[in-house]
Amino acid sequence: MDRENRISFPDDFIWGTAASSYQIEGAAQADGKGLSVWDEFCRKEGAVVHGESGDIACDHYHRYREDLCLLKKIGVKAYRLSISWPRVLPDGAGKPNPAGIAFYSALIDELLDYGIEPWITLFHWDYPLVLFQKGGWLERESAEWFADYARVVVDALSDRVSHWMTLNEPKCFIGYGHQTGYHAPGLKSYFPEVLLAGHHALLAHGKAVATIRAYAKTKPLIGVAPDSFVHFPATESLENIRAARTSMFAITQKNVFNNNWFSDPMVLGKYPEDGIALFGNDMPLIEDGDMAIIRQPLDFFGINIYQGAAIRARPDGMPELVPLTPGRPLTAMGWGVTPQALYWGPKFYYERYHLPVIITENGMANNDWVQEDGKVHDPQRIDFMARYLGEYARAIKDGVDGRGYFYWSIMDNFEWADGYAKRFGLVHVDYETQKRTVKDSGYWYREVITSGGFEIGQK
Repeated sequence: MDRENRISFPDDFIWGTAASSYQIEGAAQADGKGLSVWDEFCRKEGAVVHGESGDIACDHYHRYREDLCLLKKIGVKAYRLSISWPRVLPDGAGKPNPAGIAFYSALIDELLDYGIEPWITLFHWDYPLVLFQKGGWLERESAEWFADYARVVVDALSDRVSHWMTLNEPKCFIGYGHQTGYHAPGLKSYFPEVLLAGHHALLAHGKAVATIRAYAKTKPLIGVAPDSFVHFPATESLENIRAARTSMFAITQKNVFNNNWFSDPMVLGKYPEDGIALFGNDMPLIEDGDMAIIRQPLDFFGINIYQGAAIRARPDGMPELVPLTPGRPLTAMGWGVTPQALYWGPKFYYERYHLPVIITENGMANNDWVQEDGKVHDPQRIDFMARYLGEYARAIKDGVDGRGYFYWSIMDNFEWADGYAKRFGLVHVDYETQKRTVKDSGYWYREVITSGGFEIGQK
């Protein structure tokens, strides 16, 4: 086939997949683990679909060896996992839990034996319940709690781990957790408290980065993993591109659901001016030196991207949203299928922050089941991945320093407030029997990794 019909990636491109502790591990109180805000939130009536929880999830805590064999079978080169803060520190601070540390240490050893690079995320939402009861992110001391936790993990694992991320999606765990109440801890706080919690989370990020750099036993590569709802141009005219870029980083509503309220301080050392003006007296007290703490040198900028929206320029040049069309392609989450997001998202962030880009999450929920032949046929997911990866490859070809891609998720798992109703995995999980079945998309991804790309039309 003509080379022009091939989607290719750099030889040293990082092919990975991802998961998070609360979503797959289960063993909610096993071996001395403490409770998290999600353990508590799932007990709240109506908080999670069907009253489900992560108590058992995929039972990864007891089945991690089987699961790592699946990673090897699919052929990924890297695995993004998160550490459960209360599994390592049951009270969030103080004496570490030897069993929790032993679990992650054994998991890391097994990954390395398979030639799979571990990429650790320190915080993927399972905040220790004991610390939440002491004020959680509303307490300035929370930044110190997080730095101390980071030190424990670094001391235990950094002899074998060199890739680190501090926070996963701060606008979600602050916005959904502290403003809308949709996620744990389920608060509907006044906006000043939302911004205060966010500021303390940013301080925690900065202190954790400094801790990793100070104490890591192997040279660390450190980033962060915010999520992004990409604004892309409806057509690639200069006017629409300018409008999309402006809209991408504009703050127009009193919430934290935007693309740069958290990432600008981490990379540029300042909050966005339009946000400061809009939020006014709701802004938290920023003490001398805070922004210097938050702005630590980063080695890469991770982005979780699933979808976006088309933007066009009005006659006056200002951006406007293109109306959604009836019958548009949607995933099982009700999210739009917008492959352009994986071109314009990396492009706009690379232009803004000048850091290498890693796609730390991308994927889709689909209605998957084991069919009569014993296999899971998910052509929609393969098509989704091919379209999105094609756009990411185009961004790299056009000059974006894109270095890796982590598919979300390695296996079907607990999808937060949606419980077990949404399946994102390359591996199907029967939650009653815990049987794993690699889906067609997992085998397709293996071929992509092996060949470094794929032929257009061969999805």
